[in-house]
Amino acid sequence: MRGFLASSIGVATAAALALPLALSTPALAAPPVGAAVPVAPAGSTQSLPLAPLGPAAARSPGPPGMSASPRLPETRGLPPREVERFSLVGVVWDDASTRLSGRVQVRTRSVRTASWSDWQDVETHNSEHAPDLGTTERGSGRVRGSTAPLWVGDSDGIEVRVQAEPGAPGARAATRLPSGLRVELVAPGAPDPVTVVDAKNGASGGSGRADEPEGDDKGDLGALPGMTMETAESSSVNVPLAALGAKEITALNKADSTADAVLASDGTLSAAARPYIGPRPRIVTRLGWGADESLREPGFVYTSTVKAAFVHHTASGNNYACKDAPAVLRSLYRYHVVSSGWRDIGYNFAVDKCGTVYEGRAGGVAKAVLGAHTMGFNTDSMGIAVIGTFTTTAPPAAAVKAVAEVTAWKLGLFDRDPRAKATLQSGGGNLFAKGTSVKMNVISGHRDGFATECPGKLLYDQLPPTRVSSAKLQGRP
Repeated sequence: MRGFLASSIGVATAAALALPLALSTPALAAPPVGAAVPVAPAGSTQSLPLAPLGPAAARSPGPPGMSASPRLPETRGLPPREVERFSLVGVVWDDASTRLSGRVQVRTRSVRTASWSDWQDVETHNSEHAPDLGTTERGSGRVRGSTAPLWVGDSDGIEVRVQAEPGAPGARAATRLPSGLRVELVAPGAPDPVTVVDAKNGASGGSGRADEPEGDDKGDLGALPGMTMETAESSSVNVPLAALGAKEITALNKADSTADAVLASDGTLSAAARPYIGPRPRIVTRLGWGADESLREPGFVYTSTVKAAFVHHTASGNNYACKDAPAVLRSLYRYHVVSSGWRDIGYNFAVDKCGTVYEGRAGGVAKAVLGAHTMGFNTDSMGIAVIGTFTTTAPPAAAVKAVAEVTAWKLGLFDRDPRAKATLQSGGGNLFAKGTSVKMNVISGHRDGFATECPGKLLYDQLPPTRVSSAKLQGRP
């Protein structure tokens, strides 16, 4: 595989602290439901600016981005309004290097019941899920700061409030909010039907520079029926693991996984040298979960190897059914690309609460695809996100088992023992300075590489037994 070198002032008054509660009063009366509900086109993003809220909104403006009164933390939001239908919500701002120190809350109106939800908190500390500093993806000029996305289900009304946090370290800055705050309302849309074609039609290669996306040569894929060039490009990199146009990569036992890995490696991998490859789990491809391949940037970017796997939770909530997981993924993908400005979805794999494994960032499930999941440690690693929030909710056993399965297989392809340690070089973050060599577990939690709650305490606590289970699946003594 080709290498890729990663190149406020004071404390708020009691009245200010009570402001979010006071703001909720007018929202109790929902906007009238019209006879016709506006419906968003399939797969869409509504981006709405957030305006000043509360007493400070009526005062003469002070310095840009700050309330006229330095004693009141800045508050912005969106009054309750009817919008086109959406299922996922998040807040973004202009500068990805600026942290939102404060509280973000939303209320949404259900299409099914026409009733408003209670206020829900949105996880604000999401900058740790991002492209590494100094990389082409981070320097594209499109990357924005963003909260974690929240899955709310089919909704047609929204109310938002964002309040800066008073009394935090750096009190002056804590009374201000980042510039360019907008709420992003994402509709997942439905996947387009695609004709499945036979693998013998070929696969695309790519011979770009090491720091450029590969896989732009799509000359052999132009005549595939019912498939866009972008979809063919994304699907072709999983051949021969699955036929071109396949919606899933089938499960294999350990012996067949080893033989299949040797075949797919074009002679660079031998069964004798790599005896510890776990059974390959069933993997739903991007085509299977309905990724709109026109959203992502063309081509793929690879690192030299996979030394470690970082486990995440999406922090998008647990209010989804497993049948809805593909729609959640389509929404996360759109939020990462359209709203946050990344080149593709950040994770290499996703796992739902029922234990189904999904292909994440395009480039081939068996390859060392550069992701945007653990800022500072995306190079030579992979990211696996369990869909949900596991800070106070225990992850389902099926999801934990699936993490063990996908790590046993993928780490085995690169001769990694899930119980071992690996040394990675930091690309820069809030725990380790850029260039620092860091030894960590081959299966680590996101918080091991960045100061964050991810993957949630209760999922993080499952990582020690997951390492053991993954090693056993590889057949290690």
